[in-house]
Amino acid sequence: MKSVKPRIVGSSTVLTVPKGISAKYPEYDVYSGRNGAIVFLPKEKNPFTDPEFIKRHQGALSDKDFTQVEVQHDEF
Repeated sequence: MKSVKPRIVGSSTVLTVPKGISAKYPEYDVYSGRNGAIVFLPKEKNPFTDPEFIKRHQGALSDKDFTQVEVQHDEF
């Protein structure tokens, strides 16, 4: 296990990624976890706001892709 110490750079606290651990993604989301843990996860595109995803899947479903159902009066 590798250890790092936080250091101050300007007005930010920085944690260095140790040699031997490569940052494979261009950007990470950072979360404050339980018991003081700091969690870095690769930033992923939101498919619902990604224009390329929307363009590829637009019109993929139609009304025929859904089953018509009715709610019975005693199902509440």
